Amino acid sequence: MRLYHGSAVIVNKPEYGKGKPYNDYGRGFYCTEDIDLAREWSVDNNHDGYVNSYDFDMGGMNVIDFGAAGLGVLHWITILLMNRRFELETPLANEAYRYLTDRFAVDVKSADVIKGYRADDSYFSYAQAFVNGQISVEQLATAMRLGDLGEQIMIRSRRAFDALEYVGCEGVWASEWYDRKMARDLAARTAYHNMSTSAFNKGELYMIRIIEEEVGPDDPRLQ
Repeated sequence: MRLYHGSAVIVNKPEYGKGKPYNDYGRGFYCTEDIDLAREWSVDNNHDGYVNSYDFDMGGMNVIDFGAAGLGVLHWITILLMNRRFELETPLANEAYRYLTDRFAVDVKSADVIKGYRADDSYFSYAQAFVNGQISVEQLATAMRLGDLGEQIMIRSRRAFDALEYVGCEGVWASEWYDRKMARDLAARTAYHNMSTSAFNKGELYMIRIIEEEVGPDDPRLQ
């Protein structure tokens, strides 16, 4: 497959063991199959950037896909909790952290590649609202489909890094692509607020109910 990495610099040799530890899925090299998303990500700070291109053979790799059967939005929330810096604002949020990491944690130690949603600012705000008991899991699942914010592929293991073959790069102008990035984010936020999140939706699974009813990964209400 062809992968793209949006960056402020040219990355012709991604280095295993580099990167920030507090990214969505931990330390690794984050890419996408969508070149337009990579272009947007490359101008993150409204500065010109680069899209770096790689060929990657995923055959034989141990892949964890958070969009695959058996893994759901609560597994995705949990890996964010374990890697990103959440504001746990209430006793409920602290209990939610304990409960989710106990019941929905996914062991990624042997993973070569991780695929899933990218928790940029809008997605991350949805996750935080759920953990703090402000929206239900049903609302969260709907929010995750809003805005078409894309999927990322994280290269995690040394074996996966070795399988990346640099193809080349292109320059990306912030004057063209930063506005597109912000428009995509605004569309997601607008759709999210239009869901009427201030209302309590009786019968839906809020974090407090998940804890009290000891809802687990096999619960049919999560499918």
